[in-house]
Amino acid sequence: MNLRTALPWGRIVRFGVVGVINTATYYCLYRLFLLALPYLFAHLLAFVLAMIGSYFLNCYFTFRTKPTLRTFLLFPLTTVSNLVIQTAGLYVLVEWVHMNQEIASLVAALAAIPITFVATQLLMTGRRKPTGAAETLVPEREPQP
Repeated sequence: MNLRTALPWGRIVRFGVVGVINTATYYCLYRLFLLALPYLFAHLLAFVLAMIGSYFLNCYFTFRTKPTLRTFLLFPLTTVSNLVIQTAGLYVLVEWVHMNQEIASLVAALAAIPITFVATQLLMTGRRKPTGAAETLVPEREPQP
């Protein structure tokens, strides 16, 4: 098996681009909301808005799929899985491997990316198809005569 042809490199690169955009969006919104809100509220609001933007970017840009209510509601699970993997990885690297905290954070984040990519890809492009137009967030366009 050839690794070059086995992996969806275009999707992986686009996933990384969306991650950078999502992080920048979160940080800009967080700083903006800090002007009027306590930091935890600013964080949560920025996180939720950035995650919504990330969902649509991953649909249209990364995986080129149609947004559905099902995937929209399940998408936060990929974010939670990323958080759990990063947190567990950070703990293991610092406590068991005795790695420097600053470096361990980066290593744990990098280690979580492939797992998050696979989870997001399965969610967005899984074999299960939408069951009807009511589930689609973007209405189907009628063919032009």
